[in-house]
Amino acid sequence: MPHGYLTRCRGIQVSKSQENLNTFSSLEDTEPGKSRTDQPAEGIDLEQALAAKTEEAKTFQDKHLRLAAEFENFKRLAQKQKQDYSQFANENLLKELLPIVDNLERALQCVQEGRTPDGLVQGVELTLKQFTETLARFGVKPIASLGVPFDPTCHQAVARQESKTAAENTVIEEYHKGYQLHDRILRAAMVVVATAQAPDTTDE
Repeated sequence: MPHGYLTRCRGIQVSKSQENLNTFSSLEDTEPGKSRTDQPAEGIDLEQALAAKTEEAKTFQDKHLRLAAEFENFKRLAQKQKQDYSQFANENLLKELLPIVDNLERALQCVQEGRTPDGLVQGVELTLKQFTETLARFGVKPIASLGVPFDPTCHQAVARQESKTAAENTVIEEYHKGYQLHDRILRAAMVVVATAQAPDTTDE
């Protein structure tokens, strides 16, 4: 067989092999979802998404730190206000009581200077009236006791006594007054309660 013919045949085979390789490469490049040009774009998208999530997480962390700091400040402020309230809650009441203390000091001064006892009595009466009015402005009022039925919620019975004029279980004497603050009992009144008179069983 002539040498030239063999050479042409080999050239045709090489061309076909190269053509097959090119065809196979083109099939790989055109496979769905395997585009080489798309891979760099996907990588960029992932990096951008990761950067966005990182920034978002940093923002949430900053918000959390600010809220924690604000909550600590609020706790310190609330604690200070509670302490101030416990120390100065009665400030207004004490201011109202100071003039009464002044009047009592004036009454003692009258005694020391040897003034008339009538003036001392009047001064004490005025001081007591002023003190009672001051308590009333703050919601403190005396509890009615004399002549009313005994009430264990606001009366404390220290004795029972027979009475011809008062009904049974009625308060006939008051050792000291009771007081209430608005609708709460500050101190119960200490009282004596009437009982029915025992029948006379002696012979005529």
